[in-house]
Amino acid sequence: MTRIDAGVLPAGEVIERVLALSRADEAIVIVTDDYDASLRWAGNSMTTNGQSVSRRWSVISVYREGPRAARVGSVASTSVDPADIEGVVRASEAAATAAEPARDAMPLLDADTATPAPDWADAPAATGIDVFSGLAAELATGFDGTDRLYGFAHHQVQTTWLGTSTGVRRRYTQPTGSVEINGKRGAGAELASAWVGAGTTDFADVDIPALLSELSRRLDWSARRVELPAGRYETLLPPSTVADLLIYMYWSMEGRGAHEGHSAFATAGGTRIGERLTDIPLTLSSDPDAPGLQCLPFVATPASSEALSVFDNGMAARRVDWLRDGAIADLVYPRATAADYDASPTVPVGNLLLTGGSGATLDEMIARTERGLLLTTLWYIREVDPATLLLTGLTRDGVYLVENGEVTGAVNNFRFNESPLDLLRRVTEAGATEQTLPREWKDWFTRTAMPPLRVPDFHMSSVSQAT
Repeated sequence: MTRIDAGVLPAGEVIERVLALSRADEAIVIVTDDYDASLRWAGNSMTTNGQSVSRRWSVISVYREGPRAARVGSVASTSVDPADIEGVVRASEAAATAAEPARDAMPLLDADTATPAPDWADAPAATGIDVFSGLAAELATGFDGTDRLYGFAHHQVQTTWLGTSTGVRRRYTQPTGSVEINGKRGAGAELASAWVGAGTTDFADVDIPALLSELSRRLDWSARRVELPAGRYETLLPPSTVADLLIYMYWSMEGRGAHEGHSAFATAGGTRIGERLTDIPLTLSSDPDAPGLQCLPFVATPASSEALSVFDNGMAARRVDWLRDGAIADLVYPRATAADYDASPTVPVGNLLLTGGSGATLDEMIARTERGLLLTTLWYIREVDPATLLLTGLTRDGVYLVENGEVTGAVNNFRFNESPLDLLRRVTEAGATEQTLPREWKDWFTRTAMPPLRVPDFHMSSVSQAT
């Protein structure tokens, strides 16, 4: 990866040079400096560690044909050579000239609508391998046991600068960390495997002894093996599993797709906004200021999509309730889509929270279960039918049988078929919300807070040979 050192132009200066060179009607520049550190272990010993530094930046050129008409070109680069700047600017302008008219064209934000960054000229924040020092020491106690531990810890600190020819100057530093531990016990047909994980910003709040204790408990549950057929089972979904399902739903909540009738949030008369899914007062929200889950509080995108528009770059994000008290409350609307459908603009951000449950812990919900499954992790989630948001995927590293209020054994793996929308319609209990790490989507989305859920008839469509 490209090194960022004392000889490299500061990000803010890159932006000012680009804007000075631009011949387009308008220009947007996004620069991200990225510091990464990672640590990996296998078979109860550390195997690799490393750190890297990189920069990526994008120039977006806009040629205006009217307030709602424009052509856009975006070109990205990882070069830190100042001599390359003009070439990227010209390539962006050429791409804009050749582009089709942009459907999402809107006036760019001006300096009055975006608070200037007071730390604009400061150096980027950094991380390094030392961030794992406490974690490594605590993991060493687990390495002394008989269970075989495998895992990965990752820490990334991204500083993003955004500047536009209309005067917007914004900056944000985003630390993102995670740790995953996979434990194995036994061998061959008797092999047991379990997974735990946690998200963090700096690893100071990661309780490794608690993670190792939970991992050991799950492996203990596997002492008894139970084979069950495919079918519908009362199922307890811990927070991590709930996060994986609802993140996919969140990614599917684009307003334009709903209005145009090709998403699960469409109805014959428009959208499902206002439709009640459950009598449990569940609220699904995103909030860039959520304590412990803070994330990028403005739009910074090099390309438009149904969820984000380059014309909205610099637009402040706010808390949005996607579900409120059990009913669908909002969808994702870039400014152009909001104008087309007489809606208020909304900005999707990098966190997701589900609240409104009873406050019960997962263990308390287990204690109230006569017979059912505890489904600890999901894997390989894919969409089957966008019209219903039907998803399929596999269970992995821990499906357990609950009988008379206790976990009594490990169950074979399954393929499941479920829609998160339908699950919310059928949920009979939600517990206490807690910060959690999704397993399937961890590489793209780490900041979630979810409760455990009880579903009376989770659909295990077939038995899987996955381990």
